[in-house]
This record gives sequence, C-alpha cells and structure tokens, in this order.
Amino acid sequence: MHTFGNRRDIDGLRALAVVPVLLFHFGLGLNGGFVGVDVFFVISGFLITSIIFREISAGRFSFVDFWARRARRIVPAVTVVVLATLAFGWILLTPKDYAELGREVRYQSMFMSNLLFMRQDGYFDSASDFKPLLHTWSLAVEEQYYIFFPLLMVLATRYVRHWRWLLLGLLVLSFGLNIWAMKHKPEAAFFLLPMRAWELLCGAMLAVAPAPKRPLTSWVYQTISLSGFAAVVLAMLSFDKTTQFPGWAALLPVLGTTAMIWANGHPASWVGRFLSIKPLVAIGLISYSLYLWHWPIHVYANAISADGISDPEAIGWILLAAALAWLSWRFVELPFRERRVLAGRKPILIGGLLTLAVLALMGQAVRSNEGVPQRLSGQALTYAQSREWGAGQMDCFLLGSKKSKDLDKLCQAGGSADAVPSHLIWGDSHAAALWPGVRSAAEQARTPVWLASMSGCAPLVSTATSKRCQDFNALNVERVRAQKIPDVTLAARWSLYIYGLEDGNKSNVLLKHESIPRNEAYFAEALKVQIGELRAAGAQVWLFKEVPQQRKGSIERLSSLARVGLSAAQVGRPAAELDARQAFINQLFATLSEADPGVHLIDPKPLLCEGGLCRAEVDGHSLYKDEDHLSDLGGEKMQPLFTPVFRATPRI
Repeated sequence: MHTFGNRRDIDGLRALAVVPVLLFHFGLGLNGGFVGVDVFFVISGFLITSIIFREISAGRFSFVDFWARRARRIVPAVTVVVLATLAFGWILLTPKDYAELGREVRYQSMFMSNLLFMRQDGYFDSASDFKPLLHTWSLAVEEQYYIFFPLLMVLATRYVRHWRWLLLGLLVLSFGLNIWAMKHKPEAAFFLLPMRAWELLCGAMLAVAPAPKRPLTSWVYQTISLSGFAAVVLAMLSFDKTTQFPGWAALLPVLGTTAMIWANGHPASWVGRFLSIKPLVAIGLISYSLYLWHWPIHVYANAISADGISDPEAIGWILLAAALAWLSWRFVELPFRERRVLAGRKPILIGGLLTLAVLALMGQAVRSNEGVPQRLSGQALTYAQSREWGAGQMDCFLLGSKKSKDLDKLCQAGGSADAVPSHLIWGDSHAAALWPGVRSAAEQARTPVWLASMSGCAPLVSTATSKRCQDFNALNVERVRAQKIPDVTLAARWSLYIYGLEDGNKSNVLLKHESIPRNEAYFAEALKVQIGELRAAGAQVWLFKEVPQQRKGSIERLSSLARVGLSAAQVGRPAAELDARQAFINQLFATLSEADPGVHLIDPKPLLCEGGLCRAEVDGHSLYKDEDHLSDLGGEKMQPLFTPVFRATPRI
C-alpha cells in the first residue's frame, strides 16, 4: 500500500473526507457531509505544494515531470469511470439527459466541468440527481489549480523575496472573493477556482511554513489536533443544504483540516493515531476511485428506483461503489502510478492528452446527435418525449431573464385573431403549461381566450420582482382594462415565491432575506392588491391552485424504469406531503374567495391525485415535463377545469 511518506494519517483523513460525502449523497443522515470536498481541497493543496516546494528547493523541479505525475494519478481512473458512465447512460438515460451527459463528458475532458455546472442554475435544467458527472466539478477545480499553481510557485520563489507573503495575500484575496460572490454570485462562489483557491492555499501555506524555532509541548499538538477534528465533525453534523456555503461557513472544515494536518505530524497526536488505523488508511487509499464511482452509481440507482433509494438499498450501492473503487485502484490506478504502464514521461502525457481528446469527441458526438434518441423505443420513448413541450406552450412564454423590452407575446384560441378576448390566463411558466387544455376548452366553448406567461414571474403587484416582471404584470392589467376582459385566471407555482425550492434554493423567494411568516404576509398582500386592480377593472378573478409537484428526479425516472422493464405505475408523491406545503396558500385562496363573490378557485388536484397519491404518469404517459411543469398530456388533462368556466361564467 502506498502512502505519502510516513503520513498514514493523511490517508485516514481522505477517508474522513470521502465517507461523509457518500453518506450525504445517498441520504444516510449526514446532512453536512458535502464538506468532505473541502477537506480534500486542503489535503491536495498541502500534498501538491509539499512536492513542488521540495523539488524547487532541491533544484530539480520539472513542469513535465509534475504534469506527467498528475496525468498518471488523474486520467486513467477518471477515463474508466467516464466510459462506464456513458455505457450505462446509453441504457438508462432519456435523449435529453444523455445529450447533457455528452456535454458533461466534453467539459470534464477539458477540465472545465465546474464552469458548465455553474451555468446550469438556469431555467429547465435537468435535476442534479440525473447529472452523472456533476461531482467532477471539484476535480476540475483541482486540475485547474495544478495547471497554474506550479508556475506561480516557480516564479514566486525565484523572483519574489517574501514569496510566502505573496501566497498568503492570494489566499486572503481568494477568501474575500468567496465572501463577495456569496452575496452577488453564489453559484460562482461554489464552483469557481478563484473563490475556492483559498482552501487549497491553506494546505499550501502549511506545506511551506517554516518549522517552529522551538519545539512545542505535546498538549499544544493534542489541543490543536482535537480542535481541528471537532471543527470538521461539527460542520458535517450541523451544516445542511440551506447553509450559506462556502462563504464564512467553509472556514470551519477548512481550518479544521489545516489544523489536523499540522498537528497530526506530531507522533503523539491522538487524532493522528486514530486516522492511521488500517481501515481508515485502506479507505483513504481508494478514496479517489471511490469518489469517482459513487456519484454515477447514485444517479443510475436513483433512475431505476420507483420511489427513490431506500436506506438498505443505499448501503448496497455504497458497497458496490467500494468494490468498484478497489478494482479501479488495484488494476487501473496502481499500474499507471507504479509505471508498469506507459512508464516514460512523454508516453503518459501524450497518452493522457489523446485519451482526453477521444473522450471529448465522444461527448460531442453524443451531444451533436441529441442523445441518440434511436436508442429508445416503445414505452421508454413515450416517456422521454414528454420531457419536451410540443403543443404550443412556448408560443405563450417569455423568459424572465431576457433583456429584450418586448413583452407582447400571447397565445390566442377560441376565436379569430382579432376577436376581443373573454378570458385571460396569466402567470408564470405554470400558466404556459396549461395551454393545451386551455386551447381545447376555448375551442370547444367557442370562447376567445388569451394566455400570457413569463418564467419566474408571479402575477402579483410587487416591487420585489424584476423590473421586467413588473412591466409584464402591469401590461396584463392594462390589457384587461383596455379590452374590458371580463374574466382573468391567475396561475403560478405559488409556493416558489414564498418558500423557494424544496432543496433550499431561495432565488425566487420575494423577500429573500426575510422569514417565512414575513414572506407569507407579503405574498398575501401582493396578491390582494393584484386582485383588487383586476376587480376594479371589472374582471372576475379565478385563482388556479398550484399543480401537485413531483419529487426531484421522478419524471426522468419513468423512462429509465421502462428501459429495464420495471413498472412506473407507483411513481408519484403522497398528497399529504403536498398539502403541508400548500396549507397557507390554500387557506389564503379560500379566504379571498369567501370575501369576494367575484373571486373563484380552480383546483387541479382532483384530476391528478387519486387514493392519496399524485401520480407522475397515467396509462403509460407522463403527466409532467419535469417535476413541477405539466407535460403536453398533463396540460390537456386540465381541459375539464376550463370548459365550464369558458362556457358560462356568472357575472358580478
């Protein structure tokens, strides 16, 4: 077994990093396990800088040697995992998700996957649980660091007298960028090297720090080591997805790891002895391969689990990841690192570059062929096709982030193009999803209907939304006044603007830095004002309740289950879960309706939920485009809700 010198505790520290990551990802209770990645960053910064500094000091540092060693360490194992991921993705992923995997492969092959995932906070991106190479963002950060840091060290040690102060200054600058980005660009703070470099530089500073002039007493090492261990464990136990991270919070695991690496070098350290026990060292040795394998396994296991991965299943999948990691370490990593394969510098560098180029071309081919839809047939293809809108929804749909001032985009049905509308459907993307049913009902009732929608824009009178959203909402009120539209339906993903996403993302919450009660009160007032404007314009108001939301990954799972011959009939969400999240909104809507005979309610739940389960599919067809937007069929299924409204609406 190969360790870093005599620092077996560092291999054990790798185990302390990777195991919590696995437990976190597989949902086995360690909500802050994601900080294991930060532990890895500090370890990498320390080890890499130790090697570079030692060789520079000895006058034998070579960029070619350094990058050849990195190629031996990184490329073989990641190549095997990427190829396996592509192979199983061919079987399990929908064309949309497989095309996305192709793009992930291409970016990872260029050491740029962190840039890709940073940009994927956008609209309609596939769920994280169906991004098989999402975890490579941290590898990309390290790989970028390996490209630039050796050059910095060579130049700094040669031309800067107090070069350690330069490194410290860069560390402070990077940490400052991290704090700034948490407020202005949180996705950049999480994914980008400039905002993460300080974590690697903490390890680097430790590697180049001069030894103490006087030996310290044993209790100093014990105290610092125990404190560092406690800090990392505390972060793992107390952090969760809602923690503002990295930001200031990252200091806890980063400084804790730094403290352990420094203090555990003392032979009497209790923590160092614990981390040096054989089981932890063994896990540490395979930690790179284990990290590589665990996430694709999680993604594909999730894809073929009708109701998500249970705890016993999670343990089984982790054991599989461990077995594959050992095989990968034994038969892929070691032969290359021990120079039994491609022994020379040039062969490994050329071979590594060619391998990455081939992977990039493979990824681009998958992407260019739109995920190779020919792979799918029958039931799997039917489910996959539901992932795209094809019934005119986008004709009614404006992007909230678009800088264009043009807001005049409408869908019309039930009458001639110049017919005065009798009904306006207005809201965010959930309103657009209703278009198939709205159009059918309008044509059946021969009632002219308009539909206008904008992504992420609730139909409310609120200064907390974007200027574009405010202008869009004001335009719709003016349409009602000018056209004397007698009926207006407001439809939206209402809970999004009060509580945010269920994973803790609050980017769409109206008052992002306020409490839930404050947001509820603000939302209620904004909706009342909006209704008041419409009632003053002479219109009746119909409040369309929120469509039941499926669990994350449920819709992607349908096609995967069909591919392996498993039933998707029970894929869905208990209605009780949804009722809890909608309780305040439902009560508010009921109160508004009771207070004004011109305010009515439309509830889609009875059409989508039966026997306590809100199903994701019916008769082999998906009702959803993703976990919260109705598919073409789901939208069409809403027709019975609108037909009686369009045919005969009581006038107030």
